[in-house]
Amino acid sequence: MITFPLQQPVAIFLVVLLVILLGPLVFRPLKIPSIVGMIIAGIVIGPYGLNLLERDTSFKIFGEVGILYIMFLAAVEIDMFHLRKSSKKGLIFGLLSFSLPMAAGIFGSHYAFGVGWTTAVLIASMYASHTLISYPVVSKFGLSNVPAAVIAVFGTIVAVLLSLLTLAQVVSVKINGGFDMAELWKLGILMVIYMFVVGYSFPWLTRRVFGHNNDPITQYIFILALVFVASLLAKIIGLEAILGAFYAGLVLNPMIPGRSGLMKNIKFVGNAIFIPYFLIGVGMLINVGVIFKGWGVAWIALNMTGVALSTKWLAAFIASRFFGLDGADRRLMFGLTSGKAAATIAATMIGFQYGLLTEDIMNGAVVMILICCIVSTVITERAGKQIRMRITAEELSHDELVPGEYARQVVAVANPVTSEGIMRLALFMRAPENKNHITALFVRSNDDSRIAQMGRNALQSAVSVADGMDVEIKTIERFDLNVVSGLTNVGHEERATELVIGLHRKSNVVDTFYGAMIEQLLKATNKMILMSRCFIPVDTVSRIIVAVPEKAEFETGFKLWVMRVANLGAQVAARLVFIAYPATAEFIRNVINEGGFEVRHDYRTMDTWDDFILLSSEVEEDDLLIVVAARKGSISYSSDLESLPVFLGRHFTRHNLLVIYPRQY
Repeated sequence: MITFPLQQPVAIFLVVLLVILLGPLVFRPLKIPSIVGMIIAGIVIGPYGLNLLERDTSFKIFGEVGILYIMFLAAVEIDMFHLRKSSKKGLIFGLLSFSLPMAAGIFGSHYAFGVGWTTAVLIASMYASHTLISYPVVSKFGLSNVPAAVIAVFGTIVAVLLSLLTLAQVVSVKINGGFDMAELWKLGILMVIYMFVVGYSFPWLTRRVFGHNNDPITQYIFILALVFVASLLAKIIGLEAILGAFYAGLVLNPMIPGRSGLMKNIKFVGNAIFIPYFLIGVGMLINVGVIFKGWGVAWIALNMTGVALSTKWLAAFIASRFFGLDGADRRLMFGLTSGKAAATIAATMIGFQYGLLTEDIMNGAVVMILICCIVSTVITERAGKQIRMRITAEELSHDELVPGEYARQVVAVANPVTSEGIMRLALFMRAPENKNHITALFVRSNDDSRIAQMGRNALQSAVSVADGMDVEIKTIERFDLNVVSGLTNVGHEERATELVIGLHRKSNVVDTFYGAMIEQLLKATNKMILMSRCFIPVDTVSRIIVAVPEKAEFETGFKLWVMRVANLGAQVAARLVFIAYPATAEFIRNVINEGGFEVRHDYRTMDTWDDFILLSSEVEEDDLLIVVAARKGSISYSSDLESLPVFLGRHFTRHNLLVIYPRQY
């Protein structure tokens, strides 16, 4: 016999899945955002609605995971270039978003509700904190890196951290009768140690694990485990888990490129299960019926909602005017920072537990949370659409955004062990908006079945990488006289802008560093050739060092290779360090700046080729060394480059290496 609320785990999970599945179908025709729909669905099926489900342990666990997931996604989706660029603005906005609600909340609560100053500070901390409950909307519209979103996310951490510290001091005053400065100092020291340990150990562990294991499931579980380790450690030292999840996202951000298969898996699992579970759980906490029990609760809820929303709007208004942002950006900042869930719920429960909040104020706070969540989602959705349309219109007005001008790459593969890394490198060097297909090529010149099968496996590995990054791929298995002939012919047929191949591995003592095949290829085609050898996944490199010969700016393919390198640095969030002659460095800087590439690029001066030999000693195992070479007879070719293969073969046998031969007329 079925009784309500449901107790069977299978029945509970089935109801939740049906809500996640059918919710959008019900609320979309009503123009209700999906996030609000999930919260409303939680109210309906929860203990204060139809009582189909009670908020049991599963909702507490999945709900906690959901809010951690939102904070982690917010951090890992941000481009670190944008974050550094907007960090000061985010700090200012965070202080505004905290101080204005705190000031209004303290005095307003004291005089409006007649509560003591300690309770007034607690209520004000509820106004000051907020949750990125509408962040999935930003992610859906691809606005994670617009200035308004980055400023709002950074400001969230500032406001939440200060609110939680305020909450901790309120509890200390209630228990001990005064502030405990020793505890604050202790927490500050533990925070510094925490940031140092997580900030240095997580990237090191990730590079080691990713370097030895390419299985997407293993990588996903490993990343998720690190998020929970960071969250748990934050809890242990006295912070909230959401701060730990956000910091883990920032630390792991360079390890998880936005177009990688790993990022795709992270978003899929979060948006499919954890985040909806969290939203439904929030709805199940809300008892709308308390509004109708008397004017007291309704007045308190109206007052709290008005103060919370108006002060957050005022903070967004002042910040947007100060930063020169428009109305849509202001509304996006307000929408992201007006939602209330995790920290506000925690403050409400703690306040009621210690007798600081009456039952009417607690019920009013719960109603405030509901209204703020609805307002946050609706405002963010509308502002997100406006900004997305504005960005799209700007993109369409630029001549350079013509699909035919984008990279058309031919990637030669033969070994399934290395094909995945070569394909990933090629994909990260493309512009994210490039819609051209990429060509994976396997060339054979005999009927050896073992070689043929190995080549087909290599093609399959390349396909899996392209599919994981949502890039159309064309595979070609070609029988030709030799690899050089097959590669050059396919390059002409596909109108390729560049050929990407694996760097030759010496098979005997008399073998050259490049090998006979590559030397023939350089003579057979004038297209740009990129030769890669990476011992670790390219998306885990922390720094890209680029050595550029003198007069490289006079080569036909100069701008093309600079754009490819800039794309690579931007998409794997690695710092670019160019070792170049002063005149050449200025041209490189202009290409990157005029192209709008959002990547950090530094320059080391090279006056003679011997300077490169000295500076190259600084290349570490986690770096990627790119050497820009030149064909014989070209403007930038010199006797120094003639000895380059021997130098690379002698000193960089265990380093990640990419050799580029620019396009020639």
